[in-house]
Amino acid sequence: MISYRPFRNTDPPALARIWRAQPPLRGRAPEMSAFRLEELVLSKPYFDPHGLIVAAEHDEPVGFVHAGFGPTDDLSALARRQGVVSMLLVQDDARHDEIANALLGQSEAYLRQAGAESFIAGGAGVNCPFYLGLYGGSRLPGILDSDTALRDFYLRHGYTPSDHVSVLHRELASFRPVTDRTQVQIRRSTQLEIVEDPPARNWWEACTLGCYEQIAVRMEPKDQGQPWASARFWSMGPLGQSWGVNAVGLIDIEVDPSRRGGGVATCLLGESLRPLAQRGIALVEAQVSDSNAAALRLLRRLGFVQVDAGTVLTKNVTGAEQSNGERGA
Repeated sequence: MISYRPFRNTDPPALARIWRAQPPLRGRAPEMSAFRLEELVLSKPYFDPHGLIVAAEHDEPVGFVHAGFGPTDDLSALARRQGVVSMLLVQDDARHDEIANALLGQSEAYLRQAGAESFIAGGAGVNCPFYLGLYGGSRLPGILDSDTALRDFYLRHGYTPSDHVSVLHRELASFRPVTDRTQVQIRRSTQLEIVEDPPARNWWEACTLGCYEQIAVRMEPKDQGQPWASARFWSMGPLGQSWGVNAVGLIDIEVDPSRRGGGVATCLLGESLRPLAQRGIALVEAQVSDSNAAALRLLRRLGFVQVDAGTVLTKNVTGAEQSNGERGA
């Protein structure tokens, strides 16, 4: 008999065991411990034990689902209108589908009762309350296309694709910056400032990335004035470590509006990769929506190659209520 209940403080060892028992996946950290789960997931200031629902048999966890919420527009607090089914794992047995179905239904009910108007599977963009650094990559790209079974599971439950995200890697051992007249002129006019462990820019960034080392790179004019552009990278935690290399993820690039379209972003990112390599970093990951053609061109020009992709899957509350009713029929 399977029972479903909220998280208990004694659950982390069993949840870590369920995680480690999952089949290998490039975009999911293979190693998990109770300590790592506590440090990177359960310690979030908005963690709610009722959002982590455990399936148990004879009081022994056999699966879990973890639901949370995205942030407000100004990234200063939770926005409960946007629900996120952050993680769903079940140990492999004959009742896998039955347990997974029930866990998803209970997580959707939790989110709906808290005021969610729509759900995202896995998380995407800033809607990443949990598991960044443990699943997905440099960001949460929805559900990885390589995670075929989970992607198909959500599709069967009424989730529909709303975006597609390319996951790209650049190995730094062979990297050489782009050299053309425009790039040379930009380099002559600017200088880079590297900031180790820069302060968080907002509450949400502190919550989701504050436990990881970060590097900020600013491109500033040599004759002083406002920075032309900036980029941030973060050490990708257990997931990056599982690849056997020192890897960082690109958080974002910001370019002064007056400098856009003039090769500044290309120069900033290209010049940033050299000091990263000098710090022993071997790999940089970036993620970008397939609809952002300019960003894809920039990354490919610098030698980034696609290694995976993610599908952002969403469902509105009306669809969730209908789906739950169908499962109960």
